[in-house]
Amino acid sequence: MRGSRSGLLLAIPLAIGGLHDASAREAPSGTTDAELVQSLKDFRSGDAKVNGIHLHYVAGGTGTPLILLPGWPETWWQYHKIMPLLARHFHVVSVDIRGMGLSSKPVDGYDKKTMAKDIHELVRQLGYDKVDIAGHDIGAMVAFAYAAQFPRATLKLAMMDVPHPDDGWMKIPMLPQVGKFGTKIDDAHPAYPWFFAFQQVKGLPERLLAGRTALYLNFCIDYLTKDSASIDAVDRKVYATEYSVSSADAWFQAFPQDVLDAKQYPKLEMPVLGLASINYEGLKASLEPKAADLRMAKVDNSGHFFPEEQPEATARELTDFFTGP
Repeated sequence: MRGSRSGLLLAIPLAIGGLHDASAREAPSGTTDAELVQSLKDFRSGDAKVNGIHLHYVAGGTGTPLILLPGWPETWWQYHKIMPLLARHFHVVSVDIRGMGLSSKPVDGYDKKTMAKDIHELVRQLGYDKVDIAGHDIGAMVAFAYAAQFPRATLKLAMMDVPHPDDGWMKIPMLPQVGKFGTKIDDAHPAYPWFFAFQQVKGLPERLLAGRTALYLNFCIDYLTKDSASIDAVDRKVYATEYSVSSADAWFQAFPQDVLDAKQYPKLEMPVLGLASINYEGLKASLEPKAADLRMAKVDNSGHFFPEEQPEATARELTDFFTGP
């Protein structure tokens, strides 16, 4: 088994030469998975049967394995701007988590504890004992559950913008404060997660969003970004085409169970990075009591989706953290 930092050479079929400049990423010719992967030099798709489901992932680069877990409402493609940068130093594996993209969309198993088991089985199937792992949004919750359940399989953990659900989530206000719900999030207008409640109602979002998924996702992306153009028309088509309303609802509907599961997790002992933009203080407050070795960093001039809004800064923070002592 592999996973150490010294002299790691990959023996699996997806072992590809590392990238050496960001120009290795070019505009995709279309929005199919094959076309998207082709636009990233030296990356390839992979598939695995794990924990009773199928997971799709895209991997490339040579070095310590780094697992990237995307968040709502996106896919593995969320990391396409930073994957070539990270592949200079790591074997990057960007995964469509359960319910996302080309991975299975079963009727259950959307609590983050179960989803973390999916990833652990994938890691083992790829031939690793230990990996670095990073997640954004829902992916961050799964990454935290992975590190909490499988500390011996975790070198370092990076949490991007969203913590794992805990007791504080049960106190999220139903109504926004006066003047705090704007057309975009910023320091004066923190995120008002009205969609948390909307997606709790079983069956209704599926009917309301039938034929209107793009309208819903475009509103949420525009609201949660500082620079809406950073997620362009091609990206949005990818996300809208691959979006499963029922699976996304299931991620959110599992939050109460995730809160209960969090109570059983031990304090994390491995190095943890909290990387955030607008939600810096919220992420810090959540992680401080849960991680013994915590480092916080802020991505400026960005909204929620900083891997796409500020890819160079995001890649730099992740690289510094994962390659550091």
